[in-house]
Amino acid sequence: MKMMTATKNSIVELQNVEVQYGVITALHGVSMSIPKGSIVSLIGANGAGKSTLLKALVGLEPVSSGAIHYEGELLFGSTDSGKVRGSTKTNELVNRGIALVPEGRRVFKDLTVRENLDMGAFSVKSEKEIKHKMTEMFDFFPILRDRSKQKAGSLSGGEQQMLAVARAMMSSPKLLLLDEPGLGLAPLIVQDIFNKIEIINKEEDVTVFVVEQNAKLALKSSTYGYVMENGRILLEGESRSLLKNPQVLEAYLGE
Repeated sequence: MKMMTATKNSIVELQNVEVQYGVITALHGVSMSIPKGSIVSLIGANGAGKSTLLKALVGLEPVSSGAIHYEGELLFGSTDSGKVRGSTKTNELVNRGIALVPEGRRVFKDLTVRENLDMGAFSVKSEKEIKHKMTEMFDFFPILRDRSKQKAGSLSGGEQQMLAVARAMMSSPKLLLLDEPGLGLAPLIVQDIFNKIEIINKEEDVTVFVVEQNAKLALKSSTYGYVMENGRILLEGESRSLLKNPQVLEAYLGE
């Protein structure tokens, strides 16, 4: 397996990360690097460990060994000597520039679209900045402006996914994490969501890490990709190369 060389330009580094559920090891020595300004994808079948890895990144699953660094600082896990252990609180990650769009969107269904966006800006102190960011999100997702007074639960699945992305962007993150953004959505809606993700990456200078079952779309939208199987990184490389890889073609692209 080709290993990606860690660089000073990486915003996130995972080094031999393991996560255990009791006696079951869900992640086996996972190492990966997410360069600043990039879109990196993680693909794999159901149960491969993709969501577990994402949860470990935001502290929702404890790291049993290995380390996760963000902007060169230890977030979770231990140093090689084992003397320093990181245990950053999940709610502190937003202040440090990390935002998560969870699987299944998880919008606040009884709150309006506008109220959901306000919830995304809970860490922002400036009312002027919040107003500016909300206007920016309404310009970016015009349908949300049209639905601003509707309860989020009344939106379609695609509209809820747009709201979940917009809510995450309200904190002006440096790193946007997306867990299965295309899950349960029609192909045209999924393509639109990924188009928006690419624009966010380019125009907002936000690094994106996307976990997605739709391997073809994820790899087409990213610059670098990882393939996970049974809690291990099976393959990695430039996304355009993975799209041509025989193993990926057979197992994930149906070719």
